Amino acid sequence: MRRITAPAIKLLLIRQRKRLRESEMAFILLALVAGLAAGWLTNVQGFLAHGLQRLFYGVAVNRLSAVGEIHHPWRLLALPAGGLALVSLNYLLRARRRAPVDVVEANALHSGRIPFIDNVIISAQTILSNGSGASVGLEAAYAQMGGGVASVLGQWFKLRRADMRTLVGAGAGAAVGAAFGAPLAGAFYAFEIVIGAYTPAAIAPVLSATLAAAFVSRALGVQPYLIAPAAERLLTTEDYIVYAVLGLICALVGIALMRLVTFAERQVQQLTWIGRWKPVVGGILLIPLALVSPQTLSAGHGAMHLNLALQPPLQVLAVVLVMKMVASAVSISFGFRGGLFFASLFLGSLVGLIFASIVGLLFPDAGLNSNDAALVGMAALAVSVVGGPMTLAMLILETTQDFGLMGVVLTASLVSSAFTRETFGYSFSTWRLHVRGSIVRSPRDIGWMLSLTAGRIMRTDWTSIPATLTVGQFRTRVPLGSTSKVILTDAQDRYAGVVATATAYNHELAPDATVATLATFVDHTLTPVTNIQAMLKAFDLAAADELAVLDGVGHVVGVVTERHARRRYFEEIEASQRQLFGET
Repeated sequence: MRRITAPAIKLLLIRQRKRLRESEMAFILLALVAGLAAGWLTNVQGFLAHGLQRLFYGVAVNRLSAVGEIHHPWRLLALPAGGLALVSLNYLLRARRRAPVDVVEANALHSGRIPFIDNVIISAQTILSNGSGASVGLEAAYAQMGGGVASVLGQWFKLRRADMRTLVGAGAGAAVGAAFGAPLAGAFYAFEIVIGAYTPAAIAPVLSATLAAAFVSRALGVQPYLIAPAAERLLTTEDYIVYAVLGLICALVGIALMRLVTFAERQVQQLTWIGRWKPVVGGILLIPLALVSPQTLSAGHGAMHLNLALQPPLQVLAVVLVMKMVASAVSISFGFRGGLFFASLFLGSLVGLIFASIVGLLFPDAGLNSNDAALVGMAALAVSVVGGPMTLAMLILETTQDFGLMGVVLTASLVSSAFTRETFGYSFSTWRLHVRGSIVRSPRDIGWMLSLTAGRIMRTDWTSIPATLTVGQFRTRVPLGSTSKVILTDAQDRYAGVVATATAYNHELAPDATVATLATFVDHTLTPVTNIQAMLKAFDLAAADELAVLDGVGHVVGVVTERHARRRYFEEIEASQRQLFGET
């Protein structure tokens, strides 16, 4: 029997990696493996979080927000206790100098590369937050771990940039699909939220991953998330108009929610005396909200089913809507970890029920079904907060199995999406990145923009002369036709501007005039780390066709022309698109 040596194993791995990069079928199988892992991790995380809820509150799975009242108020001490656990975890992580990278940021800026420890941190923080009852959902942790394990696989096999981004999207989408038992919604989540584009080359691997994850959930005995639809209906043109108005209202509520969270975060940041104890204080603030309405606890799965079944009065729905928004803002701003995916679904159902009640009061003969309005509101508000109109439309389809409602769901979702993009421009995840100073506005790959810097594309064959020379001396040193522009430097060899050769040869200039008087673009320069986007803006602002690149002390290290910069920009875009669509 031949002994397998380490070099032989290494050679085998290299061959497998090459095969994965060249074989579409091999890549689909890798995506399927990522989907299986994502599905298993999703169910493990859900089991842990719901286990904490059973431990703290003594309730069944997904039913914490559905309890009528808190019979034992002392149980709400779980909220500050969960905050204290987060404080302890953050203390252990105090040496970290950066925030964990989430899946959207990773695909936009880092070619899908996520350090695995970042996934573990985000997952642990989210499980503690949701398990203690804070008003956040688990979907962000699901997507993070699903995308994270896919990223680990991709890095291990050294996938190409485009394949890595596709695999990360497939893993994240698979996790979301497993959470709801909705593989189509998971696939569109991957395309719209994580990858940022629908591409033929990505369809097979993404669907393989989401179907595999849904299979894992079924194999573990987890029932898909289902909502009972209304009776058969006949939708008219007037119904589409009414639901389009509901979509607009949901967009306004979604934008208000995102603004509220940001406002609350900024106010909390000013409370420096709280320090690292913010989650504990936030947990204490959530207690009175939970005493008034337990529907503010957790993400709201049980509460949504309860409201759809009982159809509470308008006043109750309005109070719960406001309190849930406040609870979500308090939870996130005080340091609890989690997303607003399911919270936005719950809030959308409340908006839909309120909308149907008001329409019924104003127009008794309208016949607007409150259950339909709730389902449409779910999709429309979630689209505003999360993004991805097709993701939410597929989620409603798969959870209700009601094709008759799809038309108005898509109508309201598209109205909400368009209005949010036009007036706000961000989803919740990209808005938070924007607030932190990131340039990310979508999951589209812009990492190449940051790496395409002036230092990479500058040329180093410029002509320079001292700025103290006269025009006559300039003409002697720089013959007409030898170069179009000359860099001026001062006595310390620092940049002092640019002179066009043709300008110095103007016959109206006195030969004894100082050439420094002809200098242009003195205040318009680049640095070696200036990225391509900033470069193009600098050229437009200066109305220049060539700018100098300076080091930290003002010395010229290179020159970039606008023509070359724009050509490299479009070359990178074309290369990125070729990779995205699987072309060679």
